[in-house]
Amino acid sequence: MIDFKLDPKTGAPFYRQIIDQIKFGIATGKLKTGEQLPTVRALAVDLKVNLNTVAKAYRELEIQNVLEAQQGTGTFIGNTEIQITEKEKNDKLKEICNEFSSIAFSYGFSTDDIINQLQKQQ
Repeated sequence: MIDFKLDPKTGAPFYRQIIDQIKFGIATGKLKTGEQLPTVRALAVDLKVNLNTVAKAYRELEIQNVLEAQQGTGTFIGNTEIQITEKEKNDKLKEICNEFSSIAFSYGFSTDDIINQLQKQQ
């Protein structure tokens, strides 16, 4: 299971962030075919968003055959293989790095400080 995180500063709608996290989770193997996702209500409460936000994300993924909803039992990862292109991966990493570096630079850290800290975390 993945740990969903929403970031209001990205400018991306919350439902889109949920969709992206599920797709990346499948592509990286963190989410497996047949794995049950949290209920719409449970995820909405956990993320502190409106039920409709989670429902919209799940519904869009059902239309794409990424998720399968089974009445009375829940929502599950479907049998669809998700491929994330290198460009998509690089775009996502660039977005994360831009946000991270903006915050770090605003606190006065240098690029070398950031690199040294990242190397220590490996």
